[in-house]
Amino acid sequence: MRLSSFCPHTGSPAANDHLKKQIQWLLFFRVLFLSLMLGISILLQTKAPSIFLPPLHYIAYFIAGLYLFTILSALVVRIIHCYSRFGYLQITLDTLLVTLLVFSTGGSQSVFTVVYFFPIVMGAFMLFRRGSLLFASLSTLLFGTLLLVEYGGYASRFVPSYSGQLANFQMLLHYFTIYSLTFFLVAILSSMLSTRLQKTEAELFQTASDYDRLSFLYKQIFDDINTGIITVDAENRVTSFNRAAELITGYRADEIIARELAQAFPGMKTNLLQDERRHMATIPRKSGESIPVGYSCSRLTAHDDKENGNVYTLQDLSQIKKMEAQVQQAEKMATIGEMAAGIAHELRNPLAAISGAVQLLDREARETSINKRLFSIIMRESDRLDATINEFLLFSKPVNPEKEWFSLRALALEAVETLGQDSDWNPALTIELQITPELECWGDPQLVRQVLLNLITNGANACRNIEQGRIVLRAEETSAGEQEEAQEGAIVFEISDNGHGIPQSIRERIFEPFFTTRETGTGLGLAIVHQIVHSHGGEISVRDCLPQGTVFSVRLPLP
Repeated sequence: MRLSSFCPHTGSPAANDHLKKQIQWLLFFRVLFLSLMLGISILLQTKAPSIFLPPLHYIAYFIAGLYLFTILSALVVRIIHCYSRFGYLQITLDTLLVTLLVFSTGGSQSVFTVVYFFPIVMGAFMLFRRGSLLFASLSTLLFGTLLLVEYGGYASRFVPSYSGQLANFQMLLHYFTIYSLTFFLVAILSSMLSTRLQKTEAELFQTASDYDRLSFLYKQIFDDINTGIITVDAENRVTSFNRAAELITGYRADEIIARELAQAFPGMKTNLLQDERRHMATIPRKSGESIPVGYSCSRLTAHDDKENGNVYTLQDLSQIKKMEAQVQQAEKMATIGEMAAGIAHELRNPLAAISGAVQLLDREARETSINKRLFSIIMRESDRLDATINEFLLFSKPVNPEKEWFSLRALALEAVETLGQDSDWNPALTIELQITPELECWGDPQLVRQVLLNLITNGANACRNIEQGRIVLRAEETSAGEQEEAQEGAIVFEISDNGHGIPQSIRERIFEPFFTTRETGTGLGLAIVHQIVHSHGGEISVRDCLPQGTVFSVRLPLP
């Protein structure tokens, strides 16, 4: 039969754990008391031989047996679940052993009668008022029985050297009354103390639980809020750094904590307590780039109203600045578009007349080599001017994409084939497609085709003086990412070349209309690309392609 089946599992886990700890304390104090009793016995037998004590070897056997019993109890308490009954059993055995000890050391005259307090007090602390009164009653009953045995002269039958001291029944009642009242007084006082201790422990446990809950809630809010929070001490050394601050700055918390704020982020001012306005600064990220942030500062005070440092709230303004730039760019491009539309219409009609007249003259003129060359120059330049006007018109009119699903690879192949038929196309240029046939894109196929044409043409122009020019088109579908703001899934395609690249100094201007670095360029190709991509709700970016060249990355969101 298993020891754990001695009684069913009762009580809450917290109550059982509390009772288990109390039993362990009981075993500890028992060992402590036994060791103390052994020392006292040796001392009394040598210093006070008049006090009745059994032979020392009997005492040693008795204490050794109790040591063994305590060790076994400590092993058993680890494998049982019913600590309440086990506690009753332990204290009951302790009360019986105390009675045996008192009987063996003189009965009513024993110096160990006060040891009855031990099981009574332990009953109060383990089982509260019910336990203390129960073991006070048991101690009274056993001590009264011991007095009756002594009064009747039966003690010498068990202990030959025992000398009874109760001369009459009145003395028996005297001892019984004094000790029984003392036992119950100890029981009441110890139960009151244990009840108060229990209440204090419950309040402490509740306070600790509330503190843990608030700490968890604070940590959850501190880590999940999308505003960066930095706390510093009185010396402006960083003491905490939340997850949003890590995302904004790129630094881990352990890389910033204990550093001075001004040293970690030189752009942030630290004397803002009298200024409640929100401030702006440019701070370096771990990657080396600088980002604009908005921040404010407030005093951090402890519960005793003493200053305990400051707290800074941090907000990344990169997206806001980017949106402001996009709005300004859109307004600028709208104005330029209106102007371009007017110029294009004013030029197109005279250009058509000039082109028609030149064709008539070409038929009537003499077929000399000089005339042919001049007429071909006029026609070529007229065609180029017509293409420029078409770009003006494409750029100036509003873009309203008619979106549908289409194969991005098929559209890219069509764009490459169209460019390959151009007389100015470099046949030595290598174009590599890394786009799977099953990849479907959501957008206006005609407008996306124009984006591909312009970006491939831009890459081809960059590779014009390169011996082994190479353009790579790759695309993939990306899922929603966890960034500063959640983003939906998208198709991202990149067009990279190994040309001369774009200098960093002009990279921010390449999408402006009429900005070009080529003598024959109109500066509208990339502006049209930018306009089409943003009409789809997408984004376009440019970066270096190592070891040389440029990568244009276009992101078109999926529905």
